[in-house]
Amino acid sequence: MSPLFPRCEWTPLPDYQVQGTIDGEERVRWHYGAHYPRPFFFPLRGPSGRPLTRMGHPGAPDHDHHRSIWFAHHKVLGINFWADRQPATIRQQDWLAYIAGDAEAILAVQLGWYDGHDPQPLLTQQLFAALRPGPAGETLLELQSTFMPHADQLEFGQTNFGFLAVRVARSLSAVFGGGQLIDSEGRRGEPAIFGQRAAWMDYSGPVAPDVIEGITFFDHPSNPGYPTHWHVRDDGWMGAAVCLAEPRMTTRNQPLALRYLLHAHAGAVQPPRAHELARAFASAPRLILKKSSERHRTFAVAREE
Repeated sequence: MSPLFPRCEWTPLPDYQVQGTIDGEERVRWHYGAHYPRPFFFPLRGPSGRPLTRMGHPGAPDHDHHRSIWFAHHKVLGINFWADRQPATIRQQDWLAYIAGDAEAILAVQLGWYDGHDPQPLLTQQLFAALRPGPAGETLLELQSTFMPHADQLEFGQTNFGFLAVRVARSLSAVFGGGQLIDSEGRRGEPAIFGQRAAWMDYSGPVAPDVIEGITFFDHPSNPGYPTHWHVRDDGWMGAAVCLAEPRMTTRNQPLALRYLLHAHAGAVQPPRAHELARAFASAPRLILKKSSERHRTFAVAREE
């Protein structure tokens, strides 16, 4: 395509939103307004154009913190960054880069995690979101985060909750719709999967009459504890629980780095294809930020060689 009109693009919108498009069609949207306790992606759209994620729990009003696709953690130095109605918040401090291209579009932002009392953040999260086209309208969203404490070290406590979670659309959930959870080991449903380790997790189900779509959530071999434990629910929720078995310490010299991939696909998950995508993701180079202009404080994003 013309360099003026790349296939993949992130476009800033009013009201603190950024739209991710492929071939001019929205696939995902980033929300970072300060009126929310933390930023999130909503919606992630399937090949049909219908949302595969939702805001909040279909049947529990105390779960409004389930905002589609989001980063959070229940115990950061014992502080709750997971639930709403807490003093702790996560705020976007800066956008760093919007990179467009035919192969992928990359959003780079810097987030601060604030305990609600100190004006300085406890830690900074550098987030890359790489949006790539799949076949027949499918979407790949790679999410890479580096968590950098402002003190010499910081502990993420033992918990089921954190870091990346996905709340699927009502019709995809097993309880409220016609969907099903399945993991890379072939286990199905919450009782068999909850707390188990797996390289990937999938939630697929109907999004319209005679239309099946889903989301496969991939862990990366470079992540600590790979393959991760999973916190899943048949009511429509899946999260990579990095700290389920034990706390994780991060330091200034060795910050915690996490990589995940979400695949919005047509039909029910096909395990051989998911395994193939997992292998490709495992070998994909990391994203790195490069300063491109000292004068204008601009950055470029590249893949490690």
